Amino acid sequence: MSLAIDLESRVFDDHHQAIKLWLRLLACTNRVESVVRNRLRGEFATTLPRFDLLAQLEREPEGLTMGELSQRMMVTGGNVTGITDQLEAEGLVRRAPHPSDRRAFAVQLTPAGRRQFRRMAAVHEQWVIELFAGWSADEKTRVYELLAGLKTHLATVDAQPARRGKSKEKTT
Repeated sequence: MSLAIDLESRVFDDHHQAIKLWLRLLACTNRVESVVRNRLRGEFATTLPRFDLLAQLEREPEGLTMGELSQRMMVTGGNVTGITDQLEAEGLVRRAPHPSDRRAFAVQLTPAGRRQFRRMAAVHEQWVIELFAGWSADEKTRVYELLAGLKTHLATVDAQPARRGKSKEKTT
């Protein structure tokens, strides 16, 4: 994907600054995700959703229910079940009886799954470092801080009623 042919190519000079920023953030996010997806496929013969599921389980040694995995990964239960079935067949995860709910199972990493994920995570970390190497440490800190402020603001937006056509921000 070239920089000229992405979501940002829809932007015109007279678009609102917020629209330009939104599309720039989305274009960058999509590009980083594309590189990571391609590298996971090429180096580990795996997918980003499989990597994400393993990452969620790495954080929770006692395991997670299918519902918890679905919620954390923001995908349907059917998607989680399919991925879990594949990883279980490969010996990377196992379903264990849930400690407090006899009707549920906790999905856990197996020792082989933990080793495989840690190997992939170490390489993934280096990819992300490489992808953000175009910024200095100070620039990364500043963007991180700016996005933290945006994230805080966005957490309040759902609580507010929609304001139609009442933007106060200038387009510059």
